Amino acid sequence: MIDTVQMVIPSITSDGTFGRLVRRLRDDGGVLGVSGLWGSSAPMLVAALAAAAADRPFVYVTAHLDEADEALDDLETFGAQRIALLPAWETLPGEGSSSGEIHGERLRLCASLRQPGPSTPRVIVTPAQALLQRVPSPASLDGQTLTILPGGRQAREEVIRWLVDRGFERLDRVESPGDFAWRGEIIDVFAPGRDQPVRLEFLDDQVESVREFDVGTQRSTQRIDGLTLLAMPKSVDWAGEHTTAATAYWPENTVVVIDRPGDVQELAQTVWTRLNRSSRLMEPSDVLRSLSRFTQIHITRVGMAYGAADDVFHFDVRSLTRFEGKTDAAIGELCAAAVDHRVIVYCHNDGERSRLRELVEAQNRGIPTNMEFAIGVVRHGFEWTAARTLVVPHHELFHRTPARRLRRAYASRPLDASLELSTGDYVVHVLHGIARFRGMKTMQKGDSNKRVEFMTLEFADRAQLHVPTTQIDLVHRYIGAAGVRPALSKLGGTRWKTTTDRVSDAVSDLAESLLRVQAARTNHEGIAYPPDTNWQREFEESFAYEDTEDQTTVVREIKGDLTRPRPMDRLLCGDVGYGKTELAIRAAFKVVEYGKQVAVLVPTTVLAEQHYRTFTERLAEYPFSIGCLSRFRSAKEQKTLIEHAKKGQIDILIGTHRLLSADVSFRDLGMVVIDEEQRFGVEHKERFKHVRSTVDVLTLSATPIPRTLHMAMVGLRDISSLQTPPMDRRSIATRVLPFDADTVRSAVLREMNRDGQVYFVHNVVKNIQTVADQIAQLVPEARIIIGHGQMKEGALERVMHAFVNRQADVLVATTIIESGIDIPNVNTIFINQADRFGLADLHQLRGRVGRSAHRGYCYFLLPASRPVTDKAAKRLKAIEEFSDLGAGFRIAMRDLEIRGAGNLLGPEQSGHIAAVGYEMYCQLLERSVRRIRGEPETHAEKVHLELDIPAFIPRSYMASERTRVDIYRRVAACATPSDVQQLENDIRDEFGPYPDAVRTLVDLAEIRTMAARWGIRAINLTRPDVVFTIAALHAAQPVFTDAPGTVRSPDATTVHLRLKPVQLEPPTLLAILRKMLSRPAPGDETSKRPPANFVASLAR
Repeated sequence: MIDTVQMVIPSITSDGTFGRLVRRLRDDGGVLGVSGLWGSSAPMLVAALAAAAADRPFVYVTAHLDEADEALDDLETFGAQRIALLPAWETLPGEGSSSGEIHGERLRLCASLRQPGPSTPRVIVTPAQALLQRVPSPASLDGQTLTILPGGRQAREEVIRWLVDRGFERLDRVESPGDFAWRGEIIDVFAPGRDQPVRLEFLDDQVESVREFDVGTQRSTQRIDGLTLLAMPKSVDWAGEHTTAATAYWPENTVVVIDRPGDVQELAQTVWTRLNRSSRLMEPSDVLRSLSRFTQIHITRVGMAYGAADDVFHFDVRSLTRFEGKTDAAIGELCAAAVDHRVIVYCHNDGERSRLRELVEAQNRGIPTNMEFAIGVVRHGFEWTAARTLVVPHHELFHRTPARRLRRAYASRPLDASLELSTGDYVVHVLHGIARFRGMKTMQKGDSNKRVEFMTLEFADRAQLHVPTTQIDLVHRYIGAAGVRPALSKLGGTRWKTTTDRVSDAVSDLAESLLRVQAARTNHEGIAYPPDTNWQREFEESFAYEDTEDQTTVVREIKGDLTRPRPMDRLLCGDVGYGKTELAIRAAFKVVEYGKQVAVLVPTTVLAEQHYRTFTERLAEYPFSIGCLSRFRSAKEQKTLIEHAKKGQIDILIGTHRLLSADVSFRDLGMVVIDEEQRFGVEHKERFKHVRSTVDVLTLSATPIPRTLHMAMVGLRDISSLQTPPMDRRSIATRVLPFDADTVRSAVLREMNRDGQVYFVHNVVKNIQTVADQIAQLVPEARIIIGHGQMKEGALERVMHAFVNRQADVLVATTIIESGIDIPNVNTIFINQADRFGLADLHQLRGRVGRSAHRGYCYFLLPASRPVTDKAAKRLKAIEEFSDLGAGFRIAMRDLEIRGAGNLLGPEQSGHIAAVGYEMYCQLLERSVRRIRGEPETHAEKVHLELDIPAFIPRSYMASERTRVDIYRRVAACATPSDVQQLENDIRDEFGPYPDAVRTLVDLAEIRTMAARWGIRAINLTRPDVVFTIAALHAAQPVFTDAPGTVRSPDATTVHLRLKPVQLEPPTLLAILRKMLSRPAPGDETSKRPPANFVASLAR
């Protein structure tokens, strides 16, 4: 990476005006006026001043929130050191939990300024709104913070009391800022302002360790030097006397730079007025008065438009207007400028830089001497005339939307296939059928002293079955048809066996049908695309964000399909906003670079336009032609596009079902991308079946596929699944409430105050105008437009174009916005009459917001005039509960029409799923596929242990029943000693030192996995013998060689090991079994046959 400080700073410092300004800053006080700055030259000036006046801190004030974010990017790129943001709250009263991160950042900054150190910020960026918002006074800040150090003395009860008093919420497991969990000697806490939660381990009143852990796996990742906890906002009296302005923390020699002070003052007054002069805000006049004690620099574009300055400094800086033509023309202008100017082009990454160098070299026959390429994010280009220097951002050259710099990787859970089990839930026992879970009970087993925890199930006629935790893998939560209560099975009856046989026959038919389709496609000759070219690699590297592991895997899978000589038919599943479109674009790039054409089929006109913009921006630097065929295009435009597609003059054609019309054809079609196939009609789907047998097909679905179904479908359909959220996505704050005028007004104003926009979804066209008028009355300050699918051609396009270009604050629309519309500036959505929507639709709609650096807010509004049905209430409770990232999976499973299985397998399978439950259905399907393909069963036979040793999880160690069930499931699922070791580490990490009963539980799991290697099916203690049941006696020979007791075999499958009474004590017995079973397995086939006298010796 080129050192941007060395590149840019000399350009500015060579300007004489800059030198005069630096000398003037040596004198404290006064207001200095700076005019003539354009684009990102103001942050560059501040970076240069901060470097020149190294003994003074700087505060850079902007009018708007997005301007503060942009200034932060610019300052970092231009080399400013130790930069921090003072963010603005983005919440309303009653929504404090969602502001924990921002509140933490504000308090952390105040604490750092109160006790300066090596990491204390030198340059602070703040929007005007953040300056109006109060912070705790320096005196009260001490009571809002708690520092915990490893080795320090700290009673855990005091820490817990502090957390409760300061607004933290106690849960079983932490997932988001403001959560904490207490388990014996362990306290987990997710502190506001931190990227990851922290685990505190105590020994009596001493802190043993402080370590970060992963919120998804709950595993510790690294030890840290200490933790400073900050109070949650809901525990602070923001209107009280213990608050002050943020300026109270700034050193006296701070230089306050106000960018466009007139706009800052106007915005501050607007926010103050909109929020009805809230007591949580400082008065704008008071804030301005508090700034008067600092040296100030007022930056204006032209002249001094605000206040009186003691000195004025004018810089001759111009905006970049020359690069507004097509790409080739822009490259030419860039090279022409480099003849007599220094030109610095800022690219987001190496991929962009490499491609740009190629384009310049191709057009100019080499790189101009005065042209340099740097890595960095510069928001707006400019020309610094005195220095004869042009600063050009890559995105302006190619007319792209600038990418956000990733500030923080927010901790979030990947898609999780485990389902929590609560008392009263319906479950399926693999052998006995459908029952209700009645909780966990610890009881004595038989006549022994052994205490074991059982899962109690209730079947028909109130018959109960106590399932030992060693068999917990036989029980699954029942997931079937939405809103249907399944009939309980009769314990000991035959109906369950009849039902499973019937479903098994049905899934076998389904599997055979799908396998025939696969075989037919395999026999059809397709295109084997070559390996990646330099262009492909540069294109993928130029993606503005870092790929998740899932994205990397899926790209590899798609390319694997494309390079094989058979047509691809891959389904790409992923929750809303997980990056499916980017992967489709990469696949399309590979196809069109080879000279083939790509068709992109989408269900709605609005989505077609969205994809057209995305594809066009992403491929701007490459010589590929992209078109969009939809009713937004005139008849003449459509005709031209169709002719170009037929002649091969369009590489990628995007459109609705219009692409399937008889008059549309391609000269050399290579791939079809189908977005949300389930939203197309039956007739269209029949066309898709024909397409699949002739060209490569990539289908995108926002329906997440649970791992169990994914594994069951292996061999039936090629499926890729995105399960990990993008690193900078945050969960969406979700509320369900009756329509409330005050909430609507406040939420719209909150969004306007942060320069954002709002969706208001009302799905009834006949009275949508009335609803829009109502909102206009509630929020007269907002600009409101209406959009729906019944508008005349051109009208809807104009509405969407106006909204995308921020010419309106609120879009009142039907569900036309549901599929794939991506407008990052929209971060609040209302869904009116939410009880009339399906759960999947609600989740899709909610996914339209939360796609920028700002928190997304979703309000499901219920009618005040009519009651809500029970089914609708359950849907809304689920959507509110599952608001975290990746919640689509749990929502799909909870609503269960079933979205995933229905879309993949056809609606006729839903009845079979309802009959036996989702998990059982997947098991039957997987078995059928393996049987038809002649593959062996993957499920190893379980080893049964009866050793009369207490092995369970005491409630005193793990209080949450749900957590204990989860751990028991993991114990039962262990297949290898390494699985057991990982489980042991996880238990110790998350819950602290474990009692003997848990130690034994883990030991028995290890013995079970070791015994399975030798074909041992059971180990039972029948005093004074330990009895082994073995599949093949000869294979287990090494186990009993040199055994510490008398060995005999009464038959070909049983071995008795007689031990002394002292050897039957639990710790000793476990140690003996572990030693016997841990011996190396036979090294080759011949050694597996024992000598003839071995079996004879056992018989004696």
